Amino acid sequence: MYNDALLQKILQTAGTFKPAELKEHAAAAKEKRVRLEEYMLEKMSEETLFRLAADYFKVPFVDLKGVQVRKDFLDLVPEPIATTHEIVPFDKGEKILKIAALDPEDLQTIEFLRRKTGLDVQVHVTTPTALREIIKQYKRSLKAEFEDIAKATGTENGEVDQSKLRELAQDLPVVRIVESLLEHAVFEGASDIHIEPSEQDVVVRYRVDGILRNVMTLPKNSQPGIVARIKVLSNLKLDEHRLPQDGRMKISGPGYKYSVRVSTLPVMDGEKIVMRLLSETAQALSLEQLGFNQQHLDLLKRNIMKPHGIIFVTGPTGSGKTTTLYSVLSLRNTPGVNISTIEDPVEYRMTGVNQSQVNPKIGFTFAIGLRTLLRQDPNIIMVGEIRDGETAEIATNAAMTGHLVFATLHTNDSVTSLPRLVDMGVPRFLVAFTCNIIVAQRLVRKICKNCPTPYKLTKVQLKELSEVYDVPHLTDLLRRDGFLESGQTLDEVDFFHGAGCKQCNNEGYKGRMGIYEVLEVSKVIQDLINKNASNTEMYAAAEKEGMIPIVEDGFAKAIKGVTSLEEILRVTKE
Repeated sequence: MYNDALLQKILQTAGTFKPAELKEHAAAAKEKRVRLEEYMLEKMSEETLFRLAADYFKVPFVDLKGVQVRKDFLDLVPEPIATTHEIVPFDKGEKILKIAALDPEDLQTIEFLRRKTGLDVQVHVTTPTALREIIKQYKRSLKAEFEDIAKATGTENGEVDQSKLRELAQDLPVVRIVESLLEHAVFEGASDIHIEPSEQDVVVRYRVDGILRNVMTLPKNSQPGIVARIKVLSNLKLDEHRLPQDGRMKISGPGYKYSVRVSTLPVMDGEKIVMRLLSETAQALSLEQLGFNQQHLDLLKRNIMKPHGIIFVTGPTGSGKTTTLYSVLSLRNTPGVNISTIEDPVEYRMTGVNQSQVNPKIGFTFAIGLRTLLRQDPNIIMVGEIRDGETAEIATNAAMTGHLVFATLHTNDSVTSLPRLVDMGVPRFLVAFTCNIIVAQRLVRKICKNCPTPYKLTKVQLKELSEVYDVPHLTDLLRRDGFLESGQTLDEVDFFHGAGCKQCNNEGYKGRMGIYEVLEVSKVIQDLINKNASNTEMYAAAEKEGMIPIVEDGFAKAIKGVTSLEEILRVTKE
């Protein structure tokens, strides 16, 4: 489907309407609160409109109404790709694959299909109705295939014949679906795949940019085969359905190599599977790419060059803490420095860094791993996560005896990390003496660069914000740090949101970045820790010393048009 601006270009180029008429139609569509495409389909047939689009894109139009596509052609384009990107195969030659699409300029998908099939991809435009009919053929084909498999393996009544599970995992449709799910997840930039059985079917969801979204629904009788296939690939017990299991596997293809963590969980309608995708070829991003502003960068770079002490990165699960630690580590990763890590799991491979993975099943815990690392003559130690008092005590003692320690904690903000360590049993003086800096962070989605739309806050929206944040105080901080001009208020600046386009799957967002709060443990903060001051007192003192609170950093990025206020609210609202 086309956004309003693109459709206006298509109709203008075709000369079907005079500019004045086109302007009237656009205004009428806006008044009716419908997309221009929807409005124009009341004025002309679907085929006429999409033939004009084909002429605009300079590609052929193909009428696929009532066309039955061969199953072996359908197999060349995975169903999730066909559904998500509205692109289907309809013919094939010895060296050519003909595909029909609504957007022939979706170059990323077209290139993916060219590499996957090894064929020259020729793009045609078709109508949405015809495209939907072809996509339905995938569903019919899958359903029929799994009915045949169910009969052959005795699973048609939902009862699994345990002796035939391995045979089931090798069936071609099962193999193809699992491959497609993994391949498509990599293509979409997903971090997790959720395969969830329900009473009627099996739902597959991907987590992309931190948000789960449905990608396909599979027939219920596909469940035993898919579960068996994933268990075979990740070395799990095929006949164990009552207990959770954890495993791992590796996948690779042109330009990518991933380690996949697999977790199974017995639920009411079968076994739910979650697969976490960890790229083995990903490079650590620079701190600027992660979204740190200049003040944060100066603080971080000054503190990571210190010979000893602790640098904490804190935030909830999935807030990008490990990515930040790796980026900071990469700045210190030189031949003259011995860096050792203890992690769960090892998410990125770093050349020149000694990386260990905990294994609680055999007694290799964070505490034991950390003790061992101290006997390995390290300069810098990274602890994936401080979860208990024993690990916290060893880490702080290591920092006191001349080591630089990087670690993550689960707390809501930077200041809360200090009493959290005390609660774990670390003496106050040790917390005050060893902590160099604490980075609190959240991940927000970035507004798609292709469809940013400005708007100003209304009085109602400003009132709603006042119910969540101290707006006058926040405005003063934004002015103090130069994000707002002197005297400027929040309702006077432009904020942005993404209108939604083809490049961002109509989400309005593409990619993620961090918002941060960086607390340097200064002499003032050390004194407050030793005096057992409250979190409120320490926070006020940190702000007075110039700390940019995480909400302020979020609003500053929203003012710059990098992210939206909705995202800041989503990740910071208590």
